[in-house]
Amino acid sequence: MKRQSFFLARGRFWVGMLPWAWMLLFFALPFALILKVSLSTPELAIPPYVPPFVMEPGAVLPHLRPDLASYRRLHDELLALGTSGADLQYLSAWGNSLLLAALTTLLCLLIGYPFAYHIARSREAARNTLLMLVMLPFWTSFLLRVYAWMVLLDSSELGLVNRLLLAAGLVDAPLQLLYNAGAVLVGMVYSYLPFMVLPLYANLVKLDQRLLEAAADLGARPWTTFLRVTLPLSRRGIVAGSMLVFIPAVGEFVIPDLLGGGDVLMIGRKIWDDFGPNQDWPMAAAVAVTMVLVLIAPIVLLHRHGRNAEEEQ
Repeated sequence: MKRQSFFLARGRFWVGMLPWAWMLLFFALPFALILKVSLSTPELAIPPYVPPFVMEPGAVLPHLRPDLASYRRLHDELLALGTSGADLQYLSAWGNSLLLAALTTLLCLLIGYPFAYHIARSREAARNTLLMLVMLPFWTSFLLRVYAWMVLLDSSELGLVNRLLLAAGLVDAPLQLLYNAGAVLVGMVYSYLPFMVLPLYANLVKLDQRLLEAAADLGARPWTTFLRVTLPLSRRGIVAGSMLVFIPAVGEFVIPDLLGGGDVLMIGRKIWDDFGPNQDWPMAAAVAVTMVLVLIAPIVLLHRHGRNAEEEQ
């Protein structure tokens, strides 16, 4: 009996170590490397790296001396905020990223909640079909889906949306639907909507129907029942869906680059420019580190909110 308990405890230990090993291998170690690059100079940050043993005897290893120039640049931009004529390219990209990510999350919630609610209240056969339709876009390449939106939103008469508007007589000339913030927002909402629907569905499908029946028996109208019963009990799904949409949307690169045409500057594009054409790896790494640290705060707050909501229930 003791031997069985020993192996059971060991098995639980190793199973519990698997997520920690995954986090160490695919998050902690890459993040440590990016942090090291952010504290280097451009000459030492770009590989191939010079091993210490091939350097001249007695030479001070320059890559062991932290260089905070990239972080000072971000700090100087923050201090210059509100100053006319100041070069705030990184803060501007951050602002665009946060704004578009917040709008994407809000629109995905407004569109996805009714859809998830309808799926959760559907019959079993229809529910499976609707869930398949939600996941159907994942069967095709993400890049192909973005290119498809470029065809739909083409600003010429060949664009499908403009062609329909012209045929219906709603406009006299093709609209500029592509290469602007609106096109980027449409593409991001379309791409991230399933990440909002699925957590909401998983939460709403487990909702106790007896609570809704009790509210109706007490004279509550359907809208009152939704606001006072259904919506509060679905907070965990709202929090989970918002995290799954907002966090990747902040660092989105492909959609702003293709649908925005370079006119919509987001932080992902700035990081790409610094790693690519500008060859300023420390600056790109510093922006990435700062982005991770800034995003940790809402994650912790949302986690605490979800835990408090669970305790209240």
